Amino acid sequence: MKTILRKICPFILSVLILCSALPVRVSAGYEIPGTCQVQADTGTTGIVKILDHDYVNNTYFSLRDLAMILKDTDKSFSLKITKNSVFLFPGNSYEPVGTENIPWEEDENPDGVLRRNEFEINGQKVLYYTMITGMSSGDYDCFIMAADLAMLLDMGITVSDTGSLQIHTQEPFCVSPADLEKSGYFYGVNSVLAGDAATGEIYYGYQSDIPYPIASTSKLMTCLLTMDAIAAGQLALEESVTISDAVEQLSSSGDGVIPLKAGEQITVQDLLFGLLLPSSNECALCLAEAIAGSEEAFVQMMNRKAQEIGLSQAVFFNSNGLPAYTEEPVPAKRQNRMSAEDMFRLASYLLRIYPQVTDITSQKEAVLQSINFEVRNGNPLLHNLEKVTGLKTGTTNKSGACLVTSLSVDDGTTGHDLIVVVLGTEDSIERGRVSGLMARYALRTFYEGREEPGTGADAQLLPIHAEAAVERIVKTATK
Repeated sequence: MKTILRKICPFILSVLILCSALPVRVSAGYEIPGTCQVQADTGTTGIVKILDHDYVNNTYFSLRDLAMILKDTDKSFSLKITKNSVFLFPGNSYEPVGTENIPWEEDENPDGVLRRNEFEINGQKVLYYTMITGMSSGDYDCFIMAADLAMLLDMGITVSDTGSLQIHTQEPFCVSPADLEKSGYFYGVNSVLAGDAATGEIYYGYQSDIPYPIASTSKLMTCLLTMDAIAAGQLALEESVTISDAVEQLSSSGDGVIPLKAGEQITVQDLLFGLLLPSSNECALCLAEAIAGSEEAFVQMMNRKAQEIGLSQAVFFNSNGLPAYTEEPVPAKRQNRMSAEDMFRLASYLLRIYPQVTDITSQKEAVLQSINFEVRNGNPLLHNLEKVTGLKTGTTNKSGACLVTSLSVDDGTTGHDLIVVVLGTEDSIERGRVSGLMARYALRTFYEGREEPGTGADAQLLPIHAEAAVERIVKTATK
C-alpha cells in the first residue's frame, strides 16, 4: 500500500494547479460560469458546474453536482444548503433537486460571493471559504475548491491529460509539497516549513532560511517572555494589571481588538487569552509594560531572548508585530522579522518549556472574566483538522497572512508536537489552505515516514539533527 501511495502522491492534488489544466469559456471576469468533466474511480462521470472567482481557473465546483457523482461511492454525502449555510453529512445518500450535472442555462448569471459561510460537517463547524448561489429551480447550490473538498472527505483528486477532474475515492488525501513547489504553488508564499518540534527534524522547507515580516506571530515571543515572568514569580496568572493610557490609546485605534480603558484592571491570564486567541495588540502592549515597565525595555528583552534560544535572523521592534515607525522627519516603517526556521525554533522552544500554552491556543473561544468580554480564536485549522492545538495567526500588508500551526501526535510511547509555519500568503483564504495542506503532509510524514532515497521528490530532505536521525533509524527498524 505504501508503495502505491508513493507512486500516487506526486500526482494527487495536481488539481491545485488547475490554472493550466481545466478548460474555460472566457479569459477574465469576476465570477465566470463554466463546466468541467468529472469522473469517479467507480466509473461514474458527469458535468459539474464551476465558477472561476476573480481569475480564470481559480475554480470552485458545484457541491450538488459532485454529490451526484459520488452518490454511490464510499464518499457519498447528503446536503442541506440555505442562503448562508451548508450542512454536509458524509455517508448519507444524496437526494437530487433537479439542477445537478447540467450546464448553466444560456442566460443564467450566478450571483455568489466568496465568504466563510456557515459550514457544518455532521453537525461540527468547519471553516472553509465557499460561494452559495441561487439556482433557477429556487434551490441553493454551494461552490467549493476541489482541494478543500478532498481534504474534507479524505480522498484523492487529480487532473487527467484531457483536463477532466478525476476523483479517487479509494485513495486517502495525499500531497507532495516538493511537487507543489515545482508546479509553482508556493510562488505566492514567502516561506513554508513543516517539522517535528520534539526532534528538530525538518520535513520540508521552502525559502525557510530567509527572514520575512511576521506580523502578529511575533506574539509568540511576547507569550514566551510572559511565561518566563510567571515562572520566575514576577507575575501570576490571577494577578491584576492596571491598564495604561498607551494601552487604551492602542485599543481605541484602528488596530485595536479588545476595548480596554485606562485605570481599569485585567488579569494576566485574560491578557494571555486576548494575546493568543483574537490577537489583541493592546494585550501585548499591556503585558510588555507589566513585565519590563515600557515597551522599549520589553523589546530589548525580546531580542536578547531571540539570541539566547538561537534565533539568528530574528529582529523585534515591538511586542505585537504591528508596523513600527521611527521618529525621524521622514519616518521609516519597520516590522518584526524572522525566518520560518527561526519561527520553528521559537515555537518548538515554547512548546517544550511551557507546553501548557496549548491549553489556551487550542480553545476556539473564551470569556475574559475580569472584563467580561468574549473572544474567538482566529485559527481556522482548529475547526478543520483534529490534533491541532494552536498556535498563532498574523497579518499586515507587508507580511501578508501568516499562520504557525501546532499539532499534538503520539508515536505510541512519546508525545510529539508537529509545527507548520506558513509566512506571507496573499490572504487568509490561502493561509488556511496552504496550512491545511502542510499540516496533513506533516501528519502523514510522522505516521508513515518519509520516502526512502530515490523514491520521491522529498528524498533529499534528510534529518538535520542527531536526535531526528536516531529516531528515523528506530522507526525504520520497527517497520
